[in-house]
Amino acid sequence: MPSIIDLHRVNPRNKRVLVVLLSACATCLSSLADVRLPAIFGDHMVLQRSQKDPVWGWADAGEKVTVAIAGQTHSTTADDQGHWKVLLDPIQAIGPFTLSVIGRNRIELTDVLVGEVWVCSGQSNMQWAVNASNDADLETLTANFPNIRLITVPQVGTQEPQSDFKGQWQRCSPETVGSFSGVGYFFGRQLHQTLNVPIGLIDNSWGGSSCEAWVRRDLLEKDLNYRPLMERWEETERTFDWDKIQAGYQEDLGKWRDATAQAKAAGTPAPPRPRTPANPLAGQHRPGNLYNGVLKPIIGYGIRGAIWYQGESNAGRAYQYRELFPLMIQNWRDEWKQGDFPFYWVQLADFRDEKSEPAESDWAELREAQTMTMDRLPNTGEAVIIDLGEAHDIHPRNKQDVAKRLARLALARDYDINIVSRSPRYQSMERKDGKIVLTFDHVGDGLDTFDVRQPIGFAIAGEDRKFVWAKAQIASKNQLEVWSTEVPSPVAVRYAWADNPVCNLQNKEGIPATPFRTDDWPGITVDKK
Repeated sequence: MPSIIDLHRVNPRNKRVLVVLLSACATCLSSLADVRLPAIFGDHMVLQRSQKDPVWGWADAGEKVTVAIAGQTHSTTADDQGHWKVLLDPIQAIGPFTLSVIGRNRIELTDVLVGEVWVCSGQSNMQWAVNASNDADLETLTANFPNIRLITVPQVGTQEPQSDFKGQWQRCSPETVGSFSGVGYFFGRQLHQTLNVPIGLIDNSWGGSSCEAWVRRDLLEKDLNYRPLMERWEETERTFDWDKIQAGYQEDLGKWRDATAQAKAAGTPAPPRPRTPANPLAGQHRPGNLYNGVLKPIIGYGIRGAIWYQGESNAGRAYQYRELFPLMIQNWRDEWKQGDFPFYWVQLADFRDEKSEPAESDWAELREAQTMTMDRLPNTGEAVIIDLGEAHDIHPRNKQDVAKRLARLALARDYDINIVSRSPRYQSMERKDGKIVLTFDHVGDGLDTFDVRQPIGFAIAGEDRKFVWAKAQIASKNQLEVWSTEVPSPVAVRYAWADNPVCNLQNKEGIPATPFRTDDWPGITVDKK
């Protein structure tokens, strides 16, 4: 039998069958032979410097896979499920490098840099693009930073853990930066310009997302604190009929088209178009959806840390957030298996109408829950932006200053840059001569005020728990006195305790003081589960 089939000698009646069979075999063998990588590994990516970075992918079960970069080579064998992973030795040089992955086939990733990698996550204020931020035209025109690399994870909400996504790393340029996270880009740019190393930014934020969607679902199911929340979702999962909703929408759309045609013929205004329905089962609120859909595919990639801007969607359950937010951070750290990596978040900005008198506030309670997280978990930090919000827009455009406050935390704590990074924070109180003396830490060069000399934004109460506006004055570098003639025996002070407080305390470096209260009286969200 000849070793090569000569199609010219094959019976014409059998030639077509033979060609189909040979093509099928070739396709099958090619498919079996392909070593594959997830999208998080690609041309132009940034690997985290000074640590062992994992590289993983898929191949045939039992197939030998070799990974090479920067003079090092690592080999492994795919397991029974076809999964494989190697750990790269720390790389100090910047690059660019080529990363080769060799099995039965060969993959070469080019223009790979080594630097600092950060995850940019949260809801809409993290998703908010450069194109929609302050001075968008100037920012995009000057975004010529080829050593800053960007990748965005598509929004997929699902209960099924995802191992990959559709996306690719890009060099930062005026053509690529516009649609990327504004806070993420401005944060990365500050690090790049300060450290002079490549920066990799991974954006997986999703507007409107709830914190519970970012947590592994089984962690919520086994904790009785979240039983009411989970029962509500279980009821939705039992009763929601997406096909029925879609059919009703199509029917309404048909009626709208008919009514629009009639209105056009009669010269009258057209009726409003029916609102496109949303599927909550595939959205950004369902517990576990975003953990599975947009976080799971990147878990394990070598990073320095994460920045986070979220909380608006959980403000109505602020007391629950005291436990939920630390649970989420710990869940990420446990899954990443990279220790207590830095996790820095943005405290909620000022928003909604100003109030003429002291009042309760769910946004103030959510800010308090965020601040408490620093005492619950190590290597965490908070960027206070109580001065950067907009009363009638939940999306303040000034993302540059938000990013700078996050960058201060990272530069001071992770890169040993000698700068003031934290907001002044309430430490203790003392009742003295009808006044309350407050002591702060993290005051930098000392307490200061913005705009007017008199500290404003303070309220004071006695045993009756009725708050009135108070007067205040800076007594020393780290102390401040608060009083009111209406409250001769004060027991509690609150500062910037409102949705949109009028307040001006800061340190001399211009970083605003953290909103706080000295009391622990039950708030308006205490029973909201």
